[in-house]
Amino acid sequence: MVTRRRFGHRLIALAAILTFLGLFHFFTLTPGHPSDLQSPSIHHPISKTTHPDTENAGDSTLLCPPMDGMDDILVVMKTGVTEAKEKVPVHFQTTLRCVPHYVIYSDFEEEIEGVKIYDVLQGMDPDVMTQVPDFDLYNRIKKLGRQGLAENDFADEANSAVGKPNNPGWKLDKWKFLPMIIEALRYKPKAKWYVFMEADTYISWPTLLAWLKHFNHKKPWYLGTETQIADVIFAHGGSGFMISHAALKLAAEEYTARRTELHHYTDGHWAGDCVLGKVLADAGVNLHFSWPILQNSNLGELDEFNVDLYRQPWCFPAAAFHHLNAQKIQDLWSYEQKRWQDKDKRVLLHSDVFRDLLYPDIALKPARIGWDNLSADEQSTASSFEECRQICDQLDDCTQFSFRDKSCFTSRTPRLGAANPNTVSGWMVDRIRANMEKSGFCKTTEWGAE
Repeated sequence: MVTRRRFGHRLIALAAILTFLGLFHFFTLTPGHPSDLQSPSIHHPISKTTHPDTENAGDSTLLCPPMDGMDDILVVMKTGVTEAKEKVPVHFQTTLRCVPHYVIYSDFEEEIEGVKIYDVLQGMDPDVMTQVPDFDLYNRIKKLGRQGLAENDFADEANSAVGKPNNPGWKLDKWKFLPMIIEALRYKPKAKWYVFMEADTYISWPTLLAWLKHFNHKKPWYLGTETQIADVIFAHGGSGFMISHAALKLAAEEYTARRTELHHYTDGHWAGDCVLGKVLADAGVNLHFSWPILQNSNLGELDEFNVDLYRQPWCFPAAAFHHLNAQKIQDLWSYEQKRWQDKDKRVLLHSDVFRDLLYPDIALKPARIGWDNLSADEQSTASSFEECRQICDQLDDCTQFSFRDKSCFTSRTPRLGAANPNTVSGWMVDRIRANMEKSGFCKTTEWGAE
């Protein structure tokens, strides 16, 4: 069985298996195409951007923090026809509102709230589109538009060891990664960095910009949360990943030179982010491990006191989160706006996330029915929630517990978790507060740029 794995930096052995894993404004385009790239392109019309700072200077709730270097970045959001209308709009009021240069690529060309969404697959080789079953959904909506969508196209399924093999949109998604790098380079050929994100990803731009300053964009950098399938180490797509101009140009040249071969490889694979990682590796660009700065987890899954992996998150920047719904994205944006306006705080650390967002939620209701705090250490002697609480109380390092499926589970480190009707969870709030106070405020930031 093939799984995705996360690694410790400079380790040969595997470290851990990853869970498989507005204001409207127009795009600003720097014209020009690299002469050495010959594949078909998307036409990106040139339009002017009015920065929201100038449009709403009198409304303090709509201000953008100073972000030195943002003008040198192209933000690329990847989405699909089955999710775009649900997941994309919140970004126009949040993550994309202060971004001067962004483009949204999908498998269907349309407008959402006045913003153009580009079909990144329209230049795909005709034999691929007609002979590969993954393109059945694409060909149907190309002909019929959104009216061609069927109920089963929206049916989701849990991630497996090979992704979501019964989900038509998910199967088509893997084909977007390689065309996306070609089109991103065409869209803004002089960008220093290309930042790739998905529609359920939140990125803290001031935090990310501060981190990127530790890397030279003129060198081939590929930054992301380390993941592996078979012998390919790559950046987990949903966590967001960053590619310097030098690296993206190498990847684009590699794809252009081996286009047919790489289409065969993609057809036999199941993860487009892995395909892109292979292309970059073949071009001589290896991944720079970036956990916990870029998270493949949502807020409830974060383990901010983790000491079992090669980095301890507490004093590391928290630049990106994944698997977030529109409300969570809005909440994070509002939280960062308030930090900046009230205290001029721009770099978000994992300790800030725990202290400001997670701990208050945990302390508000330290025992919850229908909730799973993701405790994982099974205790075989408990037969009730109360007995499970007593076991945790007797373990000096236990900070939380859950009674799930008639079994007791405990944990040394606290997580918020998520709703689960079959679970009751509790936290040892005094111990958690003591651990938080012991960890303290970070005097220095761990940038992970070594």
